[in-house]
Amino acid sequence: MPLLEAHNLRKTYRLGRGNVVPALRGVDLSIEEGEMVAIVGPSGSGKSTLMHILGLLHGPDLNGGPRPAIVFGGRDMTSLSEGARTAVRAQAMGFVFQDYNLVPTLTAQENVCLACDYAGTGGRAGRAAALGALALVGLRDRADHRPSELSGGEQQRVAIARALVNGPQLVLADEPTGNLDSVRATEILDLLRQLNGETGQTCVLVTHDAGVSAACDRVVRMRDGRIQEATPPA
Repeated sequence: MPLLEAHNLRKTYRLGRGNVVPALRGVDLSIEEGEMVAIVGPSGSGKSTLMHILGLLHGPDLNGGPRPAIVFGGRDMTSLSEGARTAVRAQAMGFVFQDYNLVPTLTAQENVCLACDYAGTGGRAGRAAALGALALVGLRDRADHRPSELSGGEQQRVAIARALVNGPQLVLADEPTGNLDSVRATEILDLLRQLNGETGQTCVLVTHDAGVSAACDRVVRMRDGRIQEATPPA
């Protein structure tokens, strides 16, 4: 059963007079519940833009073609208010970014707690959830360390803990191994694969890394703002 369906997604960026970049040119995509899907393609193919729209961080263009639709958990996200979309992101989605996006002055536990606060779970419950998420990624004993005291792989694991702490239905990761050496990249990939198998959470990974895409259930290939090829769901 699809967890996420997208239809007619278009996105154009206007960067200045006469400089128009069509990032998405009418994309249709369906993600099954429990899948681990890689979105791959060269730079400028639209894969990160697609992830940001699927994650409700940006909205698709509403003009210039058929009405777009993003259906997540049976609800059409394009008809929701920005406040309602924010609530869906906080409670049902988790995000992992290439640059980790950790607050340097906060400890690992405090960084994970930010996602709890965002979803409305603060105080003792949030701190306990953060420790549980850090334990899940093998960093319970590093909870009091700040990002500067952690390796790149450990920082990315903190970011994954932050993405998982609220028990999201969907985890979206943009180049999650992009800043890591091959050993740390393999560790992060193995962790994502393990968590997907153990928790059944749906994962969508944007990547240039052939090793990441090879480990996924399905690969969606993009070029010039369109899907060129998508292997069928397993």
